[in-house]
Amino acid sequence: MSSLPQGLQIDDLVTGDGAEARAGQSVTVHYTGWLHDPAAPNNRGAKFDSSKDRDEPFEFDLGAGMVIQGWDLGVQGMKVGGKRVLTIAPELGYGARGAGGVIPPNATLVFEVELLPTPELPPLQITDVTEGSGDEARAGRPVTVHYTGWLFDPSAADGRGAKFDSSKDRNEPFRFHLGRGMVIRGWDDGVQGMKVGGTRLLLIPPHLGYGPRGAGGVIPPNATLLFEVELLGA
Repeated sequence: MSSLPQGLQIDDLVTGDGAEARAGQSVTVHYTGWLHDPAAPNNRGAKFDSSKDRDEPFEFDLGAGMVIQGWDLGVQGMKVGGKRVLTIAPELGYGARGAGGVIPPNATLVFEVELLPTPELPPLQITDVTEGSGDEARAGRPVTVHYTGWLFDPSAADGRGAKFDSSKDRNEPFRFHLGRGMVIRGWDDGVQGMKVGGTRLLLIPPHLGYGPRGAGGVIPPNATLLFEVELLGA
């Protein structure tokens, strides 16, 4: 067993032989979490969560603060196929606030984490309906657009399912700085290179949209989105 500073202990049960998990990468894991109980076998007290029980692997961006700090630190360096036990002190877990009614305040946690291969993700698909002739949209610059967004429906002739938003319906153009994370990544990537006067269709897979959380009660979890975007200014 190796001990790391800041209240994290790592015990490698299986050393994987695949790609190494590094900060900034998307990783996929199975995990089970227990409350730490020194009187219980393997210090595993009450189980509070398990992706294995749901048969739902969990994907997140490592080192991006999407998970507790003990995970961001403890999963780094694992290799695909590996299995690791993380014992996480409260300051690297949920601290004095606890979580979800199942993790009490100031709880030490035990996680068994298995690093899985990250599935190949579908790409952003771009179709230029009209090519503009004005200034080009570039990262770091403000752009102004009109847009309409639909839930992607592969059974529809044009892929357009339920419409969930439209700046055109409100007659309110939308302005944002491109490439600064002010919008979903599918927009940051898909609007770049457009020229003023152009119209573009963006088919955005969930990992470049709103992912497993969805949005605003109108975009369900893991939804593929279709946007028609018209560049008004750049």
